[in-house]
Amino acid sequence: MHPYTRYSAYFDAPCFRRGWGWGWGLCPGGVVEHAVVLSSAVDNSLSVRDLKKTYGDVQALDGISFDVEAGTVFGLLGPNGAGKSTTVKILTTLSRADSGTATVAGYDVNRDPVAVRRQIGVVAQNSGTDIQLTGRENLILQGQVFGMAKDEIRKRADQLLTDFGLAEAADRTVNGYSGGMRRRLDIATALVHSPKVLFLDEPTTGLDPEVRAAMWTEIRRLSEEHGLTILLTTHYLEEADSLASQLVIVDRGRNIVSGSPEQLKGELKGDAIRLEWDRETNLEQVQAALAEIDGVGEVTVEGHTTHARVPDGAKAVAGVLGSLATKGFNPESVTVARPSLDDVYLRYTGRSYSEADTEGEAGNTEEETN
Repeated sequence: MHPYTRYSAYFDAPCFRRGWGWGWGLCPGGVVEHAVVLSSAVDNSLSVRDLKKTYGDVQALDGISFDVEAGTVFGLLGPNGAGKSTTVKILTTLSRADSGTATVAGYDVNRDPVAVRRQIGVVAQNSGTDIQLTGRENLILQGQVFGMAKDEIRKRADQLLTDFGLAEAADRTVNGYSGGMRRRLDIATALVHSPKVLFLDEPTTGLDPEVRAAMWTEIRRLSEEHGLTILLTTHYLEEADSLASQLVIVDRGRNIVSGSPEQLKGELKGDAIRLEWDRETNLEQVQAALAEIDGVGEVTVEGHTTHARVPDGAKAVAGVLGSLATKGFNPESVTVARPSLDDVYLRYTGRSYSEADTEGEAGNTEEETN
């Protein structure tokens, strides 16, 4: 049986005609009739206003808002369970918000979902390629789903296989690909129909550091060389810091703060100092002692750790330790670092990013699974 034969029924299926999501791709849904481009959204590839969404008793989104300028990489950063995947599902028309509005490439996601689907490419958290097909066959199938001409599909597939370093493996079945190769094929598949906006939902989760770094290079290339608008969701702080020109940090379904990574870190004056303590130490007393030291500010306690900010960490740490020692407090370890996005998150939420990420994993909220 020809590898595409078992999919032929889908091309005329109700999901295709009605524009429902299908498999690893988004069913484009036929002819776009009376789609209205909203002039106020033309300058921004995405515009999101006060999105709210609940799953049962879980408030997945609680008023998220942001704009994404065309041709940029925008980071939607937050711990597990923050609302990132729910936001992407709404923007890609796979879910509907309870309230609020959103436009993608100038089209309203509720009024013109079919038009939206033809403007976007989506790479979900889990690989959506068919492992029984070759890399080339996956790309050709995607082109057929979007109604592209046969010659156009083959030319586009050859180009993408070369661009993503998959030309030599093009005619091998995907079940023999490495994790990094599958992820590159996922992105190539999402680009077959030349979308204006690319959604990357946790694109490097599960990849080893070397492969992750290579994926970052590919994402930068897509934005810089092709002017593609990319919305990147991630719970990796270093990924957002490295790739996003602008980002919004979300937590528990709400905007926490937005801006460029450098701008957000620049708002934190001085350096971060972190002190680890044994379980017998009274951290309330330590917090009070730190607050009395000149130049020490933003003192918080998390578990058996205290966090604070000082103007110049290298010069201040000796004085801080000396002052604490006079009151009988001697930490087990001390770390001094320049401002990071973790510090930004701590400042606005009162808890470290790693703690929030662990809580999100343990909570296993419905927003990540529905």
